[in-house]
Amino acid sequence: MTLREQSIQKVSVDEEMRRSYLSYAMSVIVGRALPDVRDGLKPVHRRLIYAMQGLGLASNKPHRKAARIVGEAMGKFHPHGDQALYDTLVGLGQDFTSRYPLVDPQGNFGSLDGDPPAAMRYTEARLSKLAEEMLADIESETVDFVPNFDASLNEPVVLPSRIPNLLVNGSTGIAVGMASHMPPHNLGEVCRALVRYIADPGVSLGELMQLVPGPDFPTGGVIMGREGLLEAYATGRGKLTVRGRTTVEESKKGKTRIVITEIPYQVNKSRLVEQIADLVRSKTVDGVTDLRDESDRRGVRVVVELKKEANPEIILNHLYRHTQLQTTFGVINLALVGGEPQYLSLTDLLGRFVEHRIEVVERRSRYELDQAKRRAHIVEGLLVALGDMDRIVATLRSSPDTAAAQNSLMNGWSLSEPQAKAILEMRLSRLVALEHKKLADSYDELTRTIARLEELLGDRQMIKNVIKEELTEVANKYSDERRTGIVEGSLTDMEATDLIADESALVALTREGYVKRMQPDTYRAQGRGGVGITGIQTKEEDFVEQLFIARTHDHLLCFTTDGRCYWLKIYQIPEASRLARGTAIVNLLELDEGEKITAVVPVRDLDDKENYLVMATARGMVKKTELSAFANPRKGGIIAIGLGSDDRLIGVRLTDGRQHVLLATRNGRAVRFAEVQTRPMGRAAGGVIGIRLTDPEDAVVGMAVVDPAGGGDSEILVATAKGYGKRTPLEEYPLKNRGGLGVINIKTTLRNGPVVFMRLIGGDEELLLISEGGMVIRYPASEVSVMGRNTQGVRLMRFQEGDALSAVAVLVEEAEEEEKE
Repeated sequence: MTLREQSIQKVSVDEEMRRSYLSYAMSVIVGRALPDVRDGLKPVHRRLIYAMQGLGLASNKPHRKAARIVGEAMGKFHPHGDQALYDTLVGLGQDFTSRYPLVDPQGNFGSLDGDPPAAMRYTEARLSKLAEEMLADIESETVDFVPNFDASLNEPVVLPSRIPNLLVNGSTGIAVGMASHMPPHNLGEVCRALVRYIADPGVSLGELMQLVPGPDFPTGGVIMGREGLLEAYATGRGKLTVRGRTTVEESKKGKTRIVITEIPYQVNKSRLVEQIADLVRSKTVDGVTDLRDESDRRGVRVVVELKKEANPEIILNHLYRHTQLQTTFGVINLALVGGEPQYLSLTDLLGRFVEHRIEVVERRSRYELDQAKRRAHIVEGLLVALGDMDRIVATLRSSPDTAAAQNSLMNGWSLSEPQAKAILEMRLSRLVALEHKKLADSYDELTRTIARLEELLGDRQMIKNVIKEELTEVANKYSDERRTGIVEGSLTDMEATDLIADESALVALTREGYVKRMQPDTYRAQGRGGVGITGIQTKEEDFVEQLFIARTHDHLLCFTTDGRCYWLKIYQIPEASRLARGTAIVNLLELDEGEKITAVVPVRDLDDKENYLVMATARGMVKKTELSAFANPRKGGIIAIGLGSDDRLIGVRLTDGRQHVLLATRNGRAVRFAEVQTRPMGRAAGGVIGIRLTDPEDAVVGMAVVDPAGGGDSEILVATAKGYGKRTPLEEYPLKNRGGLGVINIKTTLRNGPVVFMRLIGGDEELLLISEGGMVIRYPASEVSVMGRNTQGVRLMRFQEGDALSAVAVLVEEAEEEEKE
């Protein structure tokens, strides 16, 4: 067997790949991608800073070419690509990347717009004052050193770091199978939290969060809500929603503009401007007339000019939803603890830094104690020599050489070798009396220093007090104002209502289930008795059944003839023109086969526990249910009322529980009774009798709710199938007991036909009458004659042959509507 054959070993490929990949992964995790919890630095950052100290690039020294710094670090400590090293140096110096830059740059180091820095041969750098604080006491044997890559030099394993750098500057790194994404914080806040932690390591997270309320990004912005903060600080992982800071300004011409003065952390400003421009071009955002980036060295200023009628809040919400003006910062507090990756809470991060500082102060104190003892030993020998200088001089003069003189001193005066050497090296000028006093004073001072250091090393609390003093000093020297605001409350995904103006809308619903949303001024007013204009283009067998006014942010409770309730937002109804047919409501609601919408109630607050829904059925049943019973929407709807097999729901009204209810029937009867006569029932209940029907062909066609305290001037508007109608004063409808036959509402004859509509009005409204053929007429309700109950009414609308009245809508002027709200 040849030597080559002997050197070949057969191994399993999968085992070798598993072992090699694990080795590579650990190398990346420990030696490249994750920061050390103690100084918050990755190896490349630490080597750059240490190399800059070696070059003498202190904060008060001239800047040096970046290429020289990169070459120093690469040649001595970090044998990797020069561009990667330069990018790291740039990141340490960018004030929009690092909250507290560790490098003081000179030249073009990039910008918020993503512009690359100038080549390293042009730019210069030196250490910042904070970087010097991280290197403080490194010469006092405070940290361990290890050989560099070729064992020609030593480099620090970690920096002493008086600065809690991991918290104040954060860190980002992608390792193998894990990543770190730690946000920066305010130095003053973190130092105060550290002082509080040192005083009481058992301090609660809530108290710490009063001192450190949240991250403090170098680019400012606003953090929305505290839920993500609490989770991140408690577990080491969480999500923060960050928005740019904006203001709304008004020009002299009455136009408004949105001004973006701060952007979220790690967002490219020029890309953000492009995103806004794309939204405007695609018509996703309407109402923007101009977009300018007026940013300069003084700060960010992106101006979004708006049209006069544009709502800045709506446009802002579009920008938050569709651009990086709002971002999510995923907090991953992952760092190396003892060479192993760990997720760290806020308390853990503070505790690990305090442990590091305790070790640094102890090692520094031991080093200083050792130096003080050595110096005191030397001074003690010098004082012995000065006290017997004549004999020592004589001994030295009689000694043949230095070695003999040293031995004579050691034997004759019981001196140590270092003491004897110090005496031999002492200059003659030290023999004067003044120098003798200085040495004596120095010895006394050294003695006190030794006693102090020994006491310090023997008392852990004294060490903690030293750390607190140093942290307070750091905070006083370098802390600044918080840049990032925090808004109270929680923020989940943005509601669609944040993107849509809250305005009045006219909603039409046809018998065949087509619905559309229109502007309230779609129809012009005409005189009573006119033919009207075409309002809704329907199919031949379809006609409009309901027309009502609501606001776009209202919840719409949609009740079906089968007694079920569905939810919808007004803005979810597609807007259409006057002549459009609309959208099939089955595409908006998941109705069961055969279900048909019979009543719609606009509601602002579904959780209202003081209001009720009163329902009426065609067979004269009524029921009252608390509004809050409908507060939990379900995709497939819920039961609103229990119905008999021959019954259907015809109307639903919102009340406060103290109203009067008025029911009108097809045959012209009506009953008015107090709502308190009906007790609240559950959703599945069938209700009680509201009006007793004697004719099997009769049915309830309308219901109204009357305010007993303010209904004196109200009127009952009644309309019949053949276009006749009237207004009757409400006072002509006496209060009766629920369940009676009622009184005459209108005479129904062959001339005017059965009742199709009944509504309570005030007299100042406008009426919109719709025929089964889709003809529409609009005129003031005041043009309808006021007549008694026992009358047939007057003509309200003329029809073409075969047409009949389908629905009547009572329109309220928008100004009045807003007053009522």
